[in-house]
Amino acid sequence: MLSFAHPWLALLLPLPALAYWLLPAYEIRRPAVRVPFFAELVRLTGAAPRQGASVGRRGLLRMLVLVLCWLLALAALMRPQWVLPPIHQDRPARDLLMLVDLSGSMDTRDFTDPSGKTIDRLTAVKQVLDTFLARRDGDRVGIVVFGNAPFMLVPFTTDLHLARRMLAEMQVGMAGPRTAFGDAIGLGINLFAASTAPAKTMIALTDGNDTASKVTPADAARIARDRGIVIDTIAVGDPTAAGEEKLDEAALQDVATVTGGGYYRALDREELAGIYARIDQLEARKVETVSFQPRRELYWMPLALLTVLSLLVQAFRLVRWPRRRGMEVAP
Repeated sequence: MLSFAHPWLALLLPLPALAYWLLPAYEIRRPAVRVPFFAELVRLTGAAPRQGASVGRRGLLRMLVLVLCWLLALAALMRPQWVLPPIHQDRPARDLLMLVDLSGSMDTRDFTDPSGKTIDRLTAVKQVLDTFLARRDGDRVGIVVFGNAPFMLVPFTTDLHLARRMLAEMQVGMAGPRTAFGDAIGLGINLFAASTAPAKTMIALTDGNDTASKVTPADAARIARDRGIVIDTIAVGDPTAAGEEKLDEAALQDVATVTGGGYYRALDREELAGIYARIDQLEARKVETVSFQPRRELYWMPLALLTVLSLLVQAFRLVRWPRRRGMEVAP
């Protein structure tokens, strides 16, 4: 469908006609005859010199060309546009951030894969996270890893293929051997600062207690709650372990409760997969449909026609002028 960005410029259509009728004609004053013996010629003929006027008239073809050029110029100023069919686009309405513990204890081999082979905790977590991310179409996903300190592995993106590739490259200890869970929540809060999504969720996976944070998990959780961020915590560790590998279930439960999230325990891979299934049900994806109609600019078409027409008219005049001049001087 054809439309114009500035249709009101059509009111200028009669402007040349108004100028022709209302403005005075253009005048050029010059002597009618130039001869060196003009005074003698007047004396001999007895004629008295006087002023006169010659009115130039445009031919019909030239007038039509001028009118057409004005119409083309005005059409270009009105910016004709071809309106294409509307496009409906689903825009992510939720940002999902994964907090993954890469401390040394994640190397403990107490999980089993579907074939029954014993694998370490991080491998089991990566397998389930990969399946989880494959179903997140429509969400923006980010990944933060933490050990001695938190680091952003993947910024918020809708490129789930990239997120899954980066997830597969995670290694135990790449962020340090200790656990900075509270600082990881703090980094996640900062990443959410620029988000405009109405639903913001963190999923934290850790198998140990916080031993390296400058901000406690409880304080970080209260800040997250004030920012409208929900944190689901998943305990991957062994609650009967001692030392740094001991799982601080109370801290994880407190973080989830304060922010309105859920606390889960994953004692094996099957239970961990079930946790994500429950999160899929509780955290229904939300998308906003954005509709817009693309427009293709066509102003260049009347401009191109105007340019070609002007060049053709000038070329025609250059061809005719030498012929007429030759006819005038021919004996």
